[in-house]
Amino acid sequence: MASDVTLDHVSKSFGAFTAVDDVSLAVAAGSFVALLGPSGAGKSTVLRMIGGFELPDAGRIHIGGREVTDLPPYRRDVNTVFQSYALFPHMTVAENVAYGLRQDGVSREERRTRVKAALEMVQLLDYAHRNPGQLSGGQQQRVALARALVKRPSVLLLDEPLAALDRKLRQQMQVELKLLQHELGITFIFVTHDQEEALAMSDRIAVMRDGRVDQLGTPSDLYDHPRTAFVAGFIGQQNFFAGRVEAGGRLHADSGVVVETAQQAPGLAAGARGLAAVRPEYVTLSTLEPSGEANKLKAQVIAVVMLGDTLEYVLRMANGDELFARLPRNAAERPEQGAAVWARWDRTQAALFPYEEMATRVRAIRRRPEGDAP
Repeated sequence: MASDVTLDHVSKSFGAFTAVDDVSLAVAAGSFVALLGPSGAGKSTVLRMIGGFELPDAGRIHIGGREVTDLPPYRRDVNTVFQSYALFPHMTVAENVAYGLRQDGVSREERRTRVKAALEMVQLLDYAHRNPGQLSGGQQQRVALARALVKRPSVLLLDEPLAALDRKLRQQMQVELKLLQHELGITFIFVTHDQEEALAMSDRIAVMRDGRVDQLGTPSDLYDHPRTAFVAGFIGQQNFFAGRVEAGGRLHADSGVVVETAQQAPGLAAGARGLAAVRPEYVTLSTLEPSGEANKLKAQVIAVVMLGDTLEYVLRMANGDELFARLPRNAAERPEQGAAVWARWDRTQAALFPYEEMATRVRAIRRRPEGDAP
């Protein structure tokens, strides 16, 4: 599929701070792409350069095969939805949606037709004569979407538009946005710091940090085959073991655990510092010691949290570090809080990366799951 948006070695600095550092990116026409990363990764700056609100210091930007690097926003076939919605409080919903068309000199009859179609698209036609202050946050977000879509852009840019919504409404809007994008077939580029949101909505995800793209791929590629420890820790939840790399894809962890892995990042040499990673859903628990010397450890259950159809176990290892395991609620063996257990995992479910301090920080700051003990 042809590229709808292309960034070619784009960079942007603000004084001594480099916000975007030599980023190249191709977004296929009609796709839903997320720019994902922590605060300060450069996501919003990339989006603002695509929209024309910031000009790059270096590199070129093309939209629909046309170079737009130095063009102002109104001369690009894009529209942007911001986190703040930026609705006019003194205008009705219909007037807000029609505003851009009126500025473009579109006739009254065509404005009426296109505004009606846009409000039907976001299921707000019955609210056309209300003011934004009479709407919920989710409804205001949909008005902002309708106002952007009514101009029929080839590319829609979304800068964390769901961040101000509560969790349940945010999940509902994720589904609505994905269905709307599929129905319209236009290109969506979506900025978020929420990895669950990116996984749920996107065809492809560009994981960013320090102004660069660490990895670009489908949600399943990034989840199952991360190229760096940072991506492994940022996409989904991860248990990391820091230690010394040994031959044959083994890691002797600082905690004393021996981790055998089937996936290894290139360039790892025996004796180097490394990070072995295993996801909580691959960790199984038993009161009996498993056979073998690797991929097992003894721990104590310090918390059990219900997450709908799964249980999240927080375990304390002998050295005081924590390990997470995730089991189905109907698991045959469900240890209780305070129990001594053996945790184990298969080598095919573990990966080995060069040591990255940032990856361990991402893991450390990830919040504990919310929920109730079963």
